[in-house]
Amino acid sequence: MSVRGVLLGAFVAGLGLSITLSQAALALLTLHLLWRLRDPAARAAARWPLWPPVLAFSAATVLAALLSGHPLVSLEASKGLLLVAALYVTADALRDPASAGRFLSGLTLAATVAAVVGLLQVGLCVGSVGPAGAPRWLAHRCDRAHGFFSIYMTLAGVLSLVLLATLPRLLLGRRHLGRLAVPWLLMLWGLIVTYTRGAWIGFTVGVLATATVLRRGRWPLVAGLLALVAAGLVAPHDLRHRFLSMTDPEEAGVRERVYMWQSGLAMWRERPLLGVGPGGVKREYSRYALPEAFKKRTGHVHNTPLQILVERGVLGLAAWLWIWVAFFRQGIGVLRRLPEDAARERALVVGSLAAIAGFLVGGLSEYNFGDSEVVMVAWVIMALPFAVDAGS
Repeated sequence: MSVRGVLLGAFVAGLGLSITLSQAALALLTLHLLWRLRDPAARAAARWPLWPPVLAFSAATVLAALLSGHPLVSLEASKGLLLVAALYVTADALRDPASAGRFLSGLTLAATVAAVVGLLQVGLCVGSVGPAGAPRWLAHRCDRAHGFFSIYMTLAGVLSLVLLATLPRLLLGRRHLGRLAVPWLLMLWGLIVTYTRGAWIGFTVGVLATATVLRRGRWPLVAGLLALVAAGLVAPHDLRHRFLSMTDPEEAGVRERVYMWQSGLAMWRERPLLGVGPGGVKREYSRYALPEAFKKRTGHVHNTPLQILVERGVLGLAAWLWIWVAFFRQGIGVLRRLPEDAARERALVVGSLAAIAGFLVGGLSEYNFGDSEVVMVAWVIMALPFAVDAGS
């Protein structure tokens, strides 16, 4: 196996199990790619999908940081921009549908392990304490599944992305059904016991998007969603409460988000063009917190587009939206060029589009674009349509 193959395997494993491993492997993969670009042939073969909007968003971010009044702190808070390297190293490594399929299978395995760990956490938990003598990753904050991640929202974001990316493989590829059904159901169960409503909503939208695009399996998908809704209505008390409270404006979590959004808009109005700079919400929020809000300090406003608007202004939000418009435009273009009988290729493209749709909808109640573990998975899944296009 090549050096890049070993690093790519470590990167995929880290996406589900360890941010330290994933970021270290990503850094080495990036250096490996840059080293290879010394060769003119490698430069000619290199692919840089979505580079115009990514470059525009990066430029808007740096400009907002430099003009924020706290340039050094804001530039340091912009380091998440570097994670877009995940898109480019994955696009460079996956040159055909076969390699993209193997990559997604590896990612599914890593996410399944994370889901099983989350299920063990919740299953062995008594109140909010795990079994005596259990390691901290199993016993700490075990009332909601978080896997090896620090918080349940991260596990929910990762599982939602992988579930949606692999869903079309279940529907279009019979050979995948037998070996994917159990891992897929384990990941779904893991997503449920994170109790993360934003990820649930994003997952639902992704499933509906898949049903809209695909003819085969459309009605089983709708029936499955209805079954999940029915199960939520008769679930144990805690789970049923989380499910039913999603539409309750007086529920504490919903109400606190509304307060954050109001404070975020007040912050943006003072610096509408370039915002307060990356990391500015954490620095400035206490001055704008509403008297009735429970949280007087926070690092984000529980809404990704609003967070981008507050910290990078109208210019930054426009560039950020351009990334997703360009991705869906190009991904749909790839899908339209594929023949109807290209089940493997269509499954990869539809899964990628559905996963990112769910990611964006989930970001309306969470700042998942600022969650390093989640956004790395989003970037690599975005590479799948370009791998299919390269091999077509």
